[in-house]
Amino acid sequence: MHIAIGQTVITPGAIAILAVTDVLNALARHAAGDWGDVCGEDRLANDEALRTGARLLSAYRDCEGVKFWIITEADRSVTTILLPEEY
Repeated sequence: MHIAIGQTVITPGAIAILAVTDVLNALARHAAGDWGDVCGEDRLANDEALRTGARLLSAYRDCEGVKFWIITEADRSVTTILLPEEY
């Protein structure tokens, strides 16, 4: 499976502290439908969003244990990589 994710952007906070390799690996997982460390409810919501065209949210941790999110908008035009506190 490959999910269209549109243009990829990253917030200033995320780019300042996340390792590029970890971000790229997580982005590939997100585009493949691997939602990372989301709860069961969010996992089901993402699976449903693939059918309905809603927003997608994945959560990952970098090599230092820093949690970050990847959000793809409902229209699949933009995917944002950000820290939870930047939401």
